[in-house]
Amino acid sequence: MKAAVIRETGPPQVLSIENVEEPSLQLDEVRIRVESVSVNQTLDLQIRSGATKRGVTLPHVLGVDPAGTITEVGSSVTGLGIGDRVVVASAMWCNTCDACRRGEHEDCGATRHIGVHRWGGYAESVAVPAANVYVIADDLEFAAASVIIRHAPTAWNLLQTKVGLQAGETVLVMGASGGLGSTGVQLAKLAGASVIAGAGSSARVDVATKLGADHGIAYRETSLAEGVANATDGRGVDVVFDNVGDPTLWPDVVASMARGARYVTAGAHAGGQVELDLHRLYRQRLRFIGGAGHRPSDIQHALELAADGRLSANISARMPLSQAVEAHKMAELRLTTGKIVLQPQELGDTTLTKELT
Repeated sequence: MKAAVIRETGPPQVLSIENVEEPSLQLDEVRIRVESVSVNQTLDLQIRSGATKRGVTLPHVLGVDPAGTITEVGSSVTGLGIGDRVVVASAMWCNTCDACRRGEHEDCGATRHIGVHRWGGYAESVAVPAANVYVIADDLEFAAASVIIRHAPTAWNLLQTKVGLQAGETVLVMGASGGLGSTGVQLAKLAGASVIAGAGSSARVDVATKLGADHGIAYRETSLAEGVANATDGRGVDVVFDNVGDPTLWPDVVASMARGARYVTAGAHAGGQVELDLHRLYRQRLRFIGGAGHRPSDIQHALELAADGRLSANISARMPLSQAVEAHKMAELRLTTGKIVLQPQELGDTTLTKELT
Protein backbone atom coordinates (compact mmCIF):
# COMPACT_ATOMS: atom_id res chain seq x y z
CA MET A 1 0.00 0.00 0.00
CA LYS A 2 1.02 3.63 -0.39
CA ALA A 3 1.49 5.55 2.84
CA ALA A 4 2.92 8.86 4.02
CA VAL A 5 5.76 7.65 6.24
CA ILE A 6 7.94 9.58 8.69
CA ARG A 7 11.33 8.03 9.41
CA GLU A 8 12.64 11.02 11.34
CA THR A 9 10.98 14.03 12.94
CA GLY A 10 11.33 17.48 11.47
CA PRO A 11 9.67 19.82 8.94
CA PRO A 12 6.81 18.73 6.66
CA GLN A 13 9.34 17.42 4.13
CA VAL A 14 10.05 14.40 6.36
CA LEU A 15 6.73 12.99 5.17
CA SER A 16 7.55 10.57 2.36
CA ILE A 17 5.08 8.74 0.13
CA GLU A 18 6.28 5.13 0.04
CA ASN A 19 5.11 1.66 -0.87
CA VAL A 20 5.03 -0.30 2.38
CA GLU A 21 3.72 -3.66 3.54
CA GLU A 22 0.20 -3.67 4.95
CA PRO A 23 0.26 -4.48 8.68
CA SER A 24 -0.96 -8.00 9.43
CA LEU A 25 -4.55 -8.28 10.64
CA GLN A 26 -5.13 -9.53 14.20
CA LEU A 27 -8.15 -11.59 15.24
CA ASP A 28 -9.91 -8.61 16.82
CA GLU A 29 -9.18 -6.13 14.03
CA VAL A 30 -10.61 -4.96 10.73
CA ARG A 31 -8.88 -3.59 7.66
CA ILE A 32 -10.24 -0.40 6.11
CA ARG A 33 -9.79 1.11 2.65
CA VAL A 34 -9.12 4.69 3.74
CA GLU A 35 -11.11 7.36 1.94
CA SER A 36 -10.36 10.27 4.27
CA VAL A 37 -8.26 11.30 7.26
CA SER A 38 -7.92 14.78 8.71
CA VAL A 39 -4.76 16.78 9.44
CA ASN A 40 -4.54 17.60 13.14
CA GLN A 41 -2.42 20.14 14.97
CA THR A 42 -1.72 18.13 18.12
CA LEU A 43 -1.66 14.49 17.05
CA ASP A 44 -0.14 15.04 13.59
CA LEU A 45 1.91 18.22 13.29
CA GLN A 46 3.47 18.11 16.75
CA ILE A 47 4.44 14.45 16.41
CA ARG A 48 5.84 14.93 12.91
CA SER A 49 7.87 17.96 14.01
CA GLY A 50 9.19 16.26 17.15
CA ALA A 51 7.58 18.85 19.43
CA THR A 52 6.01 15.97 21.33
CA LYS A 53 7.10 12.34 21.47
CA ARG A 54 4.08 10.54 22.99
CA GLY A 55 5.78 7.17 22.70
CA VAL A 56 5.91 7.19 18.89
CA THR A 57 8.10 4.53 17.27
CA LEU A 58 9.69 5.36 13.91
CA PRO A 59 9.07 4.68 11.09
CA HIS A 60 5.52 5.84 11.64
CA VAL A 61 2.31 6.56 9.74
CA LEU A 62 0.17 9.37 11.15
CA GLY A 63 -3.60 9.76 10.95
CA VAL A 64 -5.94 9.45 13.92
CA ASP A 65 -9.40 9.57 12.33
CA PRO A 66 -9.51 7.52 9.11
CA ALA A 67 -12.86 6.80 7.49
CA GLY A 68 -13.61 4.37 4.69
CA THR A 69 -14.91 0.90 3.83
CA ILE A 70 -14.08 -2.37 5.58
CA THR A 71 -12.24 -4.80 3.28
CA GLU A 72 -11.25 -7.54 5.75
CA VAL A 73 -12.54 -8.71 9.14
CA GLY A 74 -10.65 -10.59 11.86
CA SER A 75 -12.02 -13.99 12.85
CA SER A 76 -13.16 -12.89 16.33
CA VAL A 77 -14.93 -9.71 15.17
CA THR A 78 -18.72 -9.53 15.35
CA GLY A 79 -21.12 -6.79 14.34
CA LEU A 80 -18.97 -5.51 11.47
CA GLY A 81 -18.71 -6.79 7.92
CA ILE A 82 -16.94 -6.31 4.62
CA GLY A 83 -18.37 -3.30 2.80
CA ASP A 84 -19.47 -1.43 5.94
CA ARG A 85 -18.91 2.34 5.77
CA VAL A 86 -17.06 3.23 8.96
CA VAL A 87 -14.99 5.81 10.80
CA VAL A 88 -12.27 5.21 13.39
CA ALA A 89 -12.03 6.75 16.86
CA SER A 90 -8.39 7.03 17.83
CA ALA A 91 -8.50 6.51 21.60
CA MET A 92 -7.61 3.00 22.79
CA TRP A 93 -8.60 2.98 26.46
CA CYS A 94 -7.08 0.57 28.96
CA ASN A 95 -10.54 -0.42 30.32
CA THR A 96 -8.92 -1.47 33.61
CA CYS A 97 -8.14 1.79 35.45
CA ASP A 98 -10.53 3.35 37.97
CA ALA A 99 -11.78 5.94 35.47
CA CYS A 100 -12.54 3.33 32.81
CA ARG A 101 -14.31 1.08 35.33
CA ARG A 102 -16.49 4.06 36.30
CA GLY A 103 -17.31 4.64 32.63
CA GLU A 104 -15.31 7.88 32.59
CA HIS A 105 -13.11 6.87 29.67
CA GLU A 106 -12.14 10.46 28.93
CA ASP A 107 -10.06 10.41 32.11
CA CYS A 108 -8.26 7.12 31.40
CA GLY A 109 -4.64 7.59 32.43
CA ALA A 110 -3.28 4.96 30.05
CA THR A 111 -4.99 5.90 26.79
CA ARG A 112 -3.11 5.04 23.61
CA HIS A 113 -4.01 6.32 20.16
CA ILE A 114 -4.30 4.97 16.64
CA GLY A 115 -2.04 7.16 14.51
CA VAL A 116 0.27 7.71 17.48
CA HIS A 117 1.09 4.43 19.20
CA ARG A 118 0.31 2.36 16.10
CA TRP A 119 0.11 3.17 12.41
CA GLY A 120 -2.78 5.37 11.38
CA GLY A 121 -4.71 6.50 8.35
CA TYR A 122 -2.20 8.42 6.19
CA ALA A 123 -2.31 5.37 3.94
CA GLU A 124 -4.43 3.58 1.37
CA SER A 125 -5.50 1.09 4.04
CA VAL A 126 -5.25 0.69 7.79
CA ALA A 127 -5.74 -2.16 10.26
CA VAL A 128 -7.40 -1.12 13.53
CA PRO A 129 -9.07 -2.75 16.54
CA ALA A 130 -12.74 -3.40 15.84
CA ALA A 131 -13.57 -1.73 19.17
CA ASN A 132 -12.50 1.60 17.65
CA VAL A 133 -14.67 1.32 14.56
CA TYR A 134 -18.11 2.94 14.17
CA VAL A 135 -20.55 2.42 11.30
CA ILE A 136 -21.68 5.70 9.72
CA ALA A 137 -24.85 6.68 7.90
CA ASP A 138 -24.94 6.12 4.16
CA ASP A 139 -25.40 9.83 3.46
CA LEU A 140 -22.60 11.01 5.78
CA GLU A 141 -19.55 11.65 3.63
CA PHE A 142 -16.27 10.14 4.75
CA ALA A 143 -14.44 13.48 5.08
CA ALA A 144 -17.13 14.87 7.38
CA ALA A 145 -17.08 11.68 9.45
CA SER A 146 -13.31 12.00 9.99
CA VAL A 147 -13.60 15.59 11.20
CA ILE A 148 -16.65 15.00 13.35
CA ILE A 149 -15.29 11.95 15.19
CA ARG A 150 -12.05 13.80 15.92
CA HIS A 151 -13.66 16.81 17.59
CA ALA A 152 -17.37 16.45 18.32
CA PRO A 153 -17.24 13.72 21.00
CA THR A 154 -14.67 15.72 22.97
CA ALA A 155 -16.59 18.99 22.55
CA TRP A 156 -19.77 17.31 23.76
CA ASN A 157 -17.97 15.83 26.76
CA LEU A 158 -16.47 19.19 27.71
CA LEU A 159 -19.71 21.14 27.41
CA GLN A 160 -22.03 18.59 28.97
CA THR A 161 -20.07 16.28 31.28
CA LYS A 162 -17.39 18.71 32.43
CA VAL A 163 -19.30 22.01 32.76
CA GLY A 164 -22.97 20.98 32.53
CA LEU A 165 -23.99 23.64 30.03
CA GLN A 166 -27.61 24.70 30.44
CA ALA A 167 -30.08 26.26 28.01
CA GLY A 168 -30.10 30.04 28.38
CA GLU A 169 -26.45 30.29 29.44
CA THR A 170 -23.87 32.27 27.49
CA VAL A 171 -20.70 30.63 26.16
CA LEU A 172 -17.51 32.24 24.88
CA VAL A 173 -15.88 29.88 22.38
CA MET A 174 -12.23 30.69 21.77
CA GLY A 175 -10.65 29.58 18.50
CA ALA A 176 -14.20 29.34 17.20
CA SER A 177 -13.36 28.51 13.57
CA GLY A 178 -10.98 25.65 14.41
CA GLY A 179 -11.86 21.97 14.51
CA LEU A 180 -12.79 21.83 18.20
CA GLY A 181 -14.05 25.40 18.36
CA SER A 182 -16.39 25.21 15.37
CA THR A 183 -17.87 22.03 16.79
CA GLY A 184 -18.24 23.69 20.19
CA VAL A 185 -20.19 26.55 18.60
CA GLN A 186 -22.68 24.14 17.06
CA LEU A 187 -23.10 21.95 20.13
CA ALA A 188 -23.55 24.93 22.42
CA LYS A 189 -26.31 26.24 20.16
CA LEU A 190 -27.96 22.82 20.10
CA ALA A 191 -27.94 22.92 23.92
CA GLY A 192 -29.87 26.21 23.83
CA ALA A 193 -27.00 28.51 24.81
CA SER A 194 -26.12 31.93 23.46
CA VAL A 195 -22.72 31.77 21.77
CA ILE A 196 -20.01 34.40 21.45
CA ALA A 197 -17.39 33.31 18.92
CA GLY A 198 -13.84 34.48 19.56
CA ALA A 199 -11.40 34.04 16.68
CA GLY A 200 -8.19 35.59 15.39
CA SER A 201 -9.60 37.40 12.37
CA SER A 202 -12.84 38.73 10.95
CA ALA A 203 -12.81 35.96 8.33
CA ARG A 204 -12.62 33.30 11.03
CA VAL A 205 -15.37 35.01 13.02
CA ASP A 206 -17.54 34.92 9.89
CA VAL A 207 -17.09 31.14 9.70
CA ALA A 208 -18.28 30.76 13.29
CA THR A 209 -21.30 33.00 12.82
CA LYS A 210 -22.30 30.98 9.76
CA LEU A 211 -22.23 27.93 12.02
CA GLY A 212 -24.65 29.58 14.45
CA ALA A 213 -22.75 31.91 16.79
CA ASP A 214 -24.85 34.84 18.01
CA HIS A 215 -21.94 37.29 18.33
CA GLY A 216 -18.38 37.37 17.07
CA ILE A 217 -15.16 39.00 18.25
CA ALA A 218 -11.94 39.11 16.21
CA TYR A 219 -9.64 39.16 19.22
CA ARG A 220 -6.48 39.99 17.24
CA GLU A 221 -8.21 43.10 15.87
CA THR A 222 -10.25 44.41 18.80
CA SER A 223 -10.62 44.06 22.58
CA LEU A 224 -11.98 40.68 23.63
CA ALA A 225 -13.12 41.91 27.06
CA GLU A 226 -14.93 44.91 25.60
CA GLY A 227 -16.59 42.77 22.98
CA VAL A 228 -17.88 40.30 25.58
CA ALA A 229 -19.07 43.14 27.81
CA ASN A 230 -21.00 44.68 24.92
CA ALA A 231 -22.56 41.34 23.97
CA THR A 232 -23.65 40.54 27.54
CA ASP A 233 -24.61 44.01 28.81
CA GLY A 234 -21.59 43.91 31.08
CA ARG A 235 -22.53 40.65 32.83
CA GLY A 236 -19.93 38.33 31.30
CA VAL A 237 -20.27 34.72 30.17
CA ASP A 238 -21.26 31.61 32.10
CA VAL A 239 -18.84 29.30 30.28
CA VAL A 240 -15.55 29.74 28.45
CA PHE A 241 -14.78 26.94 25.99
CA ASP A 242 -11.11 27.20 25.08
CA ASN A 243 -8.28 25.35 23.40
CA VAL A 244 -6.18 28.41 22.53
CA GLY A 245 -4.56 29.25 25.88
CA ASP A 246 -2.95 32.47 24.66
CA PRO A 247 -1.16 34.30 27.52
CA THR A 248 -1.75 37.69 25.86
CA LEU A 249 -5.51 37.08 25.76
CA TRP A 250 -5.77 35.41 29.17
CA PRO A 251 -6.51 38.59 31.21
CA ASP A 252 -9.41 39.41 28.88
CA VAL A 253 -10.68 35.83 29.02
CA VAL A 254 -10.82 35.86 32.82
CA ALA A 255 -12.28 39.37 32.88
CA SER A 256 -15.07 38.10 30.60
CA MET A 257 -16.24 35.49 33.11
CA ALA A 258 -19.37 36.22 35.12
CA ARG A 259 -19.64 35.38 38.81
CA GLY A 260 -19.74 31.60 39.17
CA ALA A 261 -18.58 31.02 35.59
CA ARG A 262 -16.81 27.85 34.43
CA TYR A 263 -13.76 27.70 32.17
CA VAL A 264 -13.03 24.43 30.37
CA THR A 265 -10.08 23.64 28.13
CA ALA A 266 -8.74 20.73 26.11
CA GLY A 267 -5.76 22.43 24.55
CA ALA A 268 -3.26 25.26 24.66
CA HIS A 269 -2.20 25.84 21.07
CA ALA A 270 -0.97 29.39 21.73
CA GLY A 271 1.30 28.62 24.67
CA GLY A 272 -0.74 27.84 27.76
CA GLN A 273 1.51 29.43 30.40
CA VAL A 274 -0.72 32.00 32.14
CA GLU A 275 -1.03 33.84 35.44
CA LEU A 276 -4.06 33.20 37.60
CA ASP A 277 -5.38 35.78 40.07
CA LEU A 278 -6.54 33.67 42.99
CA HIS A 279 -8.26 36.67 44.56
CA ARG A 280 -10.57 36.93 41.56
CA LEU A 281 -10.99 33.16 41.45
CA TYR A 282 -12.42 32.83 44.96
CA ARG A 283 -14.22 36.18 45.11
CA GLN A 284 -16.03 35.54 41.82
CA ARG A 285 -16.50 31.80 42.56
CA LEU A 286 -14.84 30.85 39.27
CA ARG A 287 -14.11 27.26 38.26
CA PHE A 288 -11.30 26.17 35.93
CA ILE A 289 -11.59 22.68 34.48
CA GLY A 290 -9.18 20.70 32.35
CA GLY A 291 -10.51 17.95 30.14
CA ALA A 292 -9.81 15.96 27.01
CA GLY A 293 -11.19 12.91 25.35
CA HIS A 294 -14.65 11.39 25.43
CA ARG A 295 -16.75 8.35 26.24
CA PRO A 296 -18.22 5.78 23.83
CA SER A 297 -21.64 7.37 24.34
CA ASP A 298 -20.22 10.75 23.27
CA ILE A 299 -19.08 9.22 19.97
CA GLN A 300 -22.47 7.68 19.31
CA HIS A 301 -24.24 10.94 20.11
CA ALA A 302 -21.97 12.95 17.80
CA LEU A 303 -22.46 10.56 14.89
CA GLU A 304 -26.23 10.61 15.41
CA LEU A 305 -26.24 14.42 15.28
CA ALA A 306 -24.19 14.31 12.09
CA ALA A 307 -26.48 11.71 10.52
CA ASP A 308 -29.51 13.89 11.33
CA GLY A 309 -27.88 16.90 9.71
CA ARG A 310 -27.71 18.85 12.98
CA LEU A 311 -23.89 18.84 13.11
CA SER A 312 -21.60 19.72 10.22
CA ALA A 313 -17.87 19.56 9.58
CA ASN A 314 -15.96 22.75 8.77
CA ILE A 315 -13.69 21.58 5.94
CA SER A 316 -11.63 23.99 3.84
CA ALA A 317 -9.35 21.72 1.80
CA ARG A 318 -9.43 18.16 0.47
CA MET A 319 -6.08 16.94 -0.80
CA PRO A 320 -4.69 13.66 -2.16
CA LEU A 321 -2.29 11.75 0.08
CA SER A 322 0.51 12.61 -2.35
CA GLN A 323 0.26 16.21 -1.14
CA ALA A 324 0.61 15.43 2.56
CA VAL A 325 3.69 17.67 2.77
CA GLU A 326 1.78 20.63 1.34
CA ALA A 327 -1.14 19.88 3.65
CA HIS A 328 1.14 20.06 6.69
CA LYS A 329 2.65 23.32 5.47
CA MET A 330 -0.82 24.83 5.07
CA ALA A 331 -1.87 23.62 8.52
CA GLU A 332 1.27 25.02 10.18
CA LEU A 333 0.73 28.42 8.57
CA ARG A 334 -3.01 28.26 9.32
CA LEU A 335 -3.84 29.17 5.72
CA THR A 336 -7.39 27.83 5.93
CA THR A 337 -10.31 28.64 8.21
CA GLY A 338 -11.39 25.01 8.43
CA LYS A 339 -9.94 21.52 8.51
CA ILE A 340 -7.68 19.98 5.89
CA VAL A 341 -8.60 16.43 4.87
CA LEU A 342 -6.34 13.98 3.05
CA GLN A 343 -7.99 11.54 0.64
CA PRO A 344 -5.65 8.55 0.09
CA GLN A 345 -7.62 7.13 -2.83
CA GLU A 346 -7.44 10.40 -4.80
CA LEU A 347 -4.61 11.03 -7.23
CA GLY A 348 -5.63 14.44 -8.55
CA ASP A 349 -4.80 18.01 -7.63
CA THR A 350 -5.65 19.81 -4.42
CA THR A 351 -9.30 20.74 -4.09
CA LEU A 352 -9.94 23.78 -1.95
CA THR A 353 -13.46 23.76 -0.59
CA LYS A 354 -15.16 27.12 -1.00
CA GLU A 355 -14.93 28.94 2.31
CA LEU A 356 -18.22 29.49 4.08
CA THR A 357 -19.69 32.80 2.91
